[in-house]
Amino acid sequence: MQQSSRSAVFIYFALGEKNMEKKPYVGGQAVIEGVMMRGASGNTAVAVREPSGEIVIDSLDTVSITDKYPILKKPFLRGVVVLGESLLIGMKALSHSAQLSGEEEEQISDKEMVMTIAFSMLLAIGLFIILPTWSMRFLRMWTESHIALNLAEGLLRIGIFLAYITIISRMNDIKRVFEYHGAEHKTIFAYEAGVPLEPSHVQKFTTLHPRCGTNFLMIVMMVSLFVFTFLGWPDLWERIASRIILMPFIAGISYEVIRYAGRNSEKGWVRTAILPGLYLQKLTTREPDDSQVEVAIAALKAVLPDDELQRIESLSEPDMGAEANVG
Repeated sequence: MQQSSRSAVFIYFALGEKNMEKKPYVGGQAVIEGVMMRGASGNTAVAVREPSGEIVIDSLDTVSITDKYPILKKPFLRGVVVLGESLLIGMKALSHSAQLSGEEEEQISDKEMVMTIAFSMLLAIGLFIILPTWSMRFLRMWTESHIALNLAEGLLRIGIFLAYITIISRMNDIKRVFEYHGAEHKTIFAYEAGVPLEPSHVQKFTTLHPRCGTNFLMIVMMVSLFVFTFLGWPDLWERIASRIILMPFIAGISYEVIRYAGRNSEKGWVRTAILPGLYLQKLTTREPDDSQVEVAIAALKAVLPDDELQRIESLSEPDMGAEANVG
């Protein structure tokens, strides 16, 4: 069931945000044949459907560095920590799900995980930083304006990012992961809206969620375009170094933008500002089937506090008037 991005915005702000203060915060990620969910206290669970058809749920040990160093919870620092920990936890969840689903016989070691993350970061630096700024050498025959060159570089970076997402979205294995991504979004939407966590109710919601990490990536792209525009135009290696050094700063700003949007969701311009990220989710999510939604529901229930889980289990039929707006 395909739904428009504007409908997704309406549903989120009309239903989800209205109930957010009464519910613990949850976030998630699609993994191989499953879904990872993280609760408000940082507890993390991975639910995977095994080849036998059984849903297996495991908890991951995820202790935040902010518990040891509270200063890292401060604005503009917390965003960098969240991004780094999300990458690490996401890799652990992917490795764990690959083992449970039968894709891999052994879970990768911490050393292998660090090497994988390092390689991914080098690839990202080459594709999204070095290539765009190097390519501007061909534009200098048309203009010497530093602002124009930086803007063009930022737009090219966004174009490469969109092309990358489009290409991987067409891969068969990734399509299935994106179906679980859609199941994760639908389940969180249903939870925030206060409806019973059953496939028949969850499937009524959209796969496009304003708090998705895809939105965060798009905001990072937009913030970097703005910041880099005013850095002048030094030589190639200085430009590359400046962009790498400033990425944690940009991630911190982007995280604060996401938080601000959540606190000011009633403002029309905020709803408009998140539309690009929602449209991008049309590439990173797919409509899931009921069996995939069941996995997402199992993962979500595993990270909820006992009292909240009891409340969810005791929910009666939702208000049909509210549900009518979801479709």
